[in-house]
Amino acid sequence: MDLFQSVDFIGHSGKQLNWKIECDAISDSEWWTLAKMIVEYEDRPFQAAIGIPRGGNKLERWLNDYSTQNADDPYLICDDVLTTGGSFHDFVEANFKDKEYFGWCVFARSKPPLWVNALFRMP
Repeated sequence: MDLFQSVDFIGHSGKQLNWKIECDAISDSEWWTLAKMIVEYEDRPFQAAIGIPRGGNKLERWLNDYSTQNADDPYLICDDVLTTGGSFHDFVEANFKDKEYFGWCVFARSKPPLWVNALFRMP
């Protein structure tokens, strides 16, 4: 399975896209390394990583190795690919209105919201 695929599909945002980042192609050891990369750039502690289903679930698993489990720390909201930022917005509106959080994704297809960082960003 290729990580980068030239296919037409409808993204979570409902937008027609003509190439895809297929994160199911990423192995567990690569997810572990991606989580390690994030924590090398992120100096804020976090009580738990919470993945946006389904894409963020693997990243959540490995980022939680670095969580503090301290209720005074914010949550780290994570996802594999950010296309428009809509999934991040919808997820925190539904689940984290009264909580502190910040976000990370592996790939950003567009400029992320100010509270979300990306390891890799498309121009």
